[in-house]
Amino acid sequence: MSRRRQIEMSADEVSAFLDEQRVVTCATQGPRGYPHLMPLWYLVRDASVWAWTYAKSQKVVNLERDPRATLQVETGVEYQELRGVMFECDVTIHRDTPVVQAFGEELFVRYAGGDGSAHAEMVAAQAPKRVALEFHERRRATWDHRKLGGVY
Repeated sequence: MSRRRQIEMSADEVSAFLDEQRVVTCATQGPRGYPHLMPLWYLVRDASVWAWTYAKSQKVVNLERDPRATLQVETGVEYQELRGVMFECDVTIHRDTPVVQAFGEELFVRYAGGDGSAHAEMVAAQAPKRVALEFHERRRATWDHRKLGGVY
């Protein structure tokens, strides 16, 4: 078996990993041709990664021009601890305020806890200025170097 196959994560492992982590790095095609990388809070909804951001942000401008993105979630410091997942995605930009607001409420439950009521007013005020990004996975790569058992 190849080393690449040895360190792949199963679908269940990816799901658990995404539940543990809190930040996804989103790469879009920037205006000068260089990748534009930005961290985002995220949720997994119906097996798709979702995030929100300001509607006028550079990443949204980039996605309006080219609706493709690469996402990466990673962790680990030492080589034998490295774990991560990379998704190549097509992106849907949701602009409908009720959709954005509902997503924002879900997001703040994950990141701030509670039932969302404590942040409802803030989310309602922010939603008209924001969009929800739905990332449709087209390809993935995963790695979990812990599976090598310290042998390289």
